[in-house]
Amino acid sequence: MMFISIMILIVAIALPSINISPNLYLRISSLLLLYTGALTLNAFYIQSIGSGIGIYSGLFQITLFTQLFDIVIILTGSVILIAWPLINHKFIDNNLNLNEESHKILSINNYRIKYSIIVLISTLGSLLLISSSNLITLYLSLELQSFGVYILASLYRHSELAISAGLKYFLLGSLASCIILLGCGLIYSFTGLTNLDSIYSMISVIDNNNILLGFSLGLILIFIGLLFKIASAPLHNWAPDVYADSATIITTWLTIMPKISIFLVLFEIQTHINLIENINIILELNPLNNIINNNTLSFNNSYLWSKNLLLISSLLSLLIGTILGLAQTKIKRLLAYSTISHVGFILLALAINSEQSIEALIFYIIQYTITNLNTFLIIILFGYIIKNSFRDLVQSIMVEDEIGTENDINLISELKGQFFLNPVLSITLTICLFSMAGIPPLIGFFSKQFVLYSAIKNGYYFMSIIAIIVSIISASYYLKIIKILFTVEENTSEYSDKELKIMNNLNYNSEIEISSTNSFIISTLTLSILLFVLKPSILLNSTTILSLSLFNF
Repeated sequence: MMFISIMILIVAIALPSINISPNLYLRISSLLLLYTGALTLNAFYIQSIGSGIGIYSGLFQITLFTQLFDIVIILTGSVILIAWPLINHKFIDNNLNLNEESHKILSINNYRIKYSIIVLISTLGSLLLISSSNLITLYLSLELQSFGVYILASLYRHSELAISAGLKYFLLGSLASCIILLGCGLIYSFTGLTNLDSIYSMISVIDNNNILLGFSLGLILIFIGLLFKIASAPLHNWAPDVYADSATIITTWLTIMPKISIFLVLFEIQTHINLIENINIILELNPLNNIINNNTLSFNNSYLWSKNLLLISSLLSLLIGTILGLAQTKIKRLLAYSTISHVGFILLALAINSEQSIEALIFYIIQYTITNLNTFLIIILFGYIIKNSFRDLVQSIMVEDEIGTENDINLISELKGQFFLNPVLSITLTICLFSMAGIPPLIGFFSKQFVLYSAIKNGYYFMSIIAIIVSIISASYYLKIIKILFTVEENTSEYSDKELKIMNNLNYNSEIEISSTNSFIISTLTLSILLFVLKPSILLNSTTILSLSLFNF
């Protein structure tokens, strides 16, 4: 359904006789995502699905887990599409002749059509990725998703920063894809199989150490490539630059959508490895299986390598994301390091792989999606409000800005005193930042609590202490943003002669009207963050049932 919709939209763009406004393309794309989510929900039958249904000759496997996160991905993607601010900025020029580039600065509608198509393609790749049960489809789905985000990062081709971000993302992302492809090739060359279930079954009973070592090496390479793509430390250096140089509406997509699907792939692989390791431990207790006992030692060592790799990456992500975030003055770079710190918590839950940690993992991913999405949507609206003020418009006429980034907030200091001008948006941003910091009783506190509880219960005391310390330290740079929001801005500067000349020749009427859709989305997300403690049963029961079903299967 998604593929057919994308083809129809591409044909509609190519035909000159069909004239559809860019805003309508965004709305059509978001409706297509919502309809796809409705079809997924309609096909949601727990009893018939069971442990999974293979489709397309076993290339994909539909499970309870994949269907639920299909709905999460589709809903998140539709919200990001709908949330592109539709702001009517009335500008009347009587006596001043503005150049063509200045007119382009006031509108980014030319990019909305491309944005909606690429978003649908990237979403299709994410949906295919989490359902992949074959090395070939896993890699192709990952690349389909990755090419979408590469293009999104460099969507604003008139912006040097956006082109630089897209090129950097493409080159380093391609390197990660090559590492993943090498890992898949090693696994195939040693096992002769591409179906993941067949590979797991073979590894659980094989008595050839060479095959086990080849599988372990290929698996480690796949893990490294996937960790690179989610910007976990020490493979994180590309993320702050790409997030900061891309337009904020693009950064919103980059920080959320690719990470959800890749986390789920890591979870699926780690869960199956853990299952094989548990089976081998049971067989090891049987004295008649001497050959299996020898292999168990070899495979358990490879299992420990994958687990230790996740723990090391989690530790470095927690430390680097927190410490380097303290020195940031640009808000998107700060949120990039904040994302790296959150990745550390998710990887910790992923490495533990117990019943409680699976529940904590699912809950943290959902919480991370809601909080990050709401934070970036608020920052986007702040950018439109601040950058479209009268003074900033005059300055944009005097100094030619880059198209696509003229409505972005770059420095944290640009938010100074916004509480006194936009109190509602400031309070909602404060709630999101408190949730990221883990302040009770917001939803972010409970997500960190669940991860720490599962870590302590399974004996990971050192990682728990580090996670608690970095959570306390990271609260300082969230409080820095809140302090600037509530600081009164002193207007000590005067208009220059050139600015006054423009004002005298300019009949300016500015009315910034934010659509009710944006207000409704931000209000809903903020209430879910703020009022989670009043009605937690819906989300908690869902994650508990899902974790129990996954753990038992």
